[in-house]
Amino acid sequence: MIESLFPGEVAPFSRPVAVASVAESGVRVKYRATEGECAALARQDGLVALRDLVVEAELVRRGRDGLCAKGRVTALVTQTCVVTLEPFEASVDEPFEIEFVPQAEAKAAYAKAIAEIEAAADKASALAGQMDPPDPIVGGKVDLGVLGAEFLALGLDPHPRKPGASFGEILAAPAPEKPSPFAALAKIKKD
Repeated sequence: MIESLFPGEVAPFSRPVAVASVAESGVRVKYRATEGECAALARQDGLVALRDLVVEAELVRRGRDGLCAKGRVTALVTQTCVVTLEPFEASVDEPFEIEFVPQAEAKAAYAKAIAEIEAAADKASALAGQMDPPDPIVGGKVDLGVLGAEFLALGLDPHPRKPGASFGEILAAPAPEKPSPFAALAKIKKD
């Protein structure tokens, strides 16, 4: 199994592909997460539930040692509405296109990108204009499950709102009436 970003933890959704197994003409792959993998990813991403997670990609060789993965991640997620605090279902459909290169080459590309940003007078503009460096090929493999989990997380709404829910409705709702202390006194006086 492929390790996650946290040492000692195993990625909840892993589908490693050996780069050497990809033909020069490329290959199409499709991976579906199991119920257990969906449950683990839902916990990881703070979701109420996750189902029907699918990663589809076309893998194409780039030179002798590189690979390009182009595809999409789709899933149905149940999130909690930030307005009503009710669960609701939403779909995720997140496209991706990632270049993979050997680890040393990826490390060098990452270092170059960081150096260019650090050297720039306007770091925010330099960062915004920077192309993502390629991802590393680890042990001759790329993990499309881990990649799919990353793009699932990127496709989630960080402030999920149930369709039709708005803060205006909550703010416009009348506050519940509290009995006045004078009304309580008047009642006592009547008795």
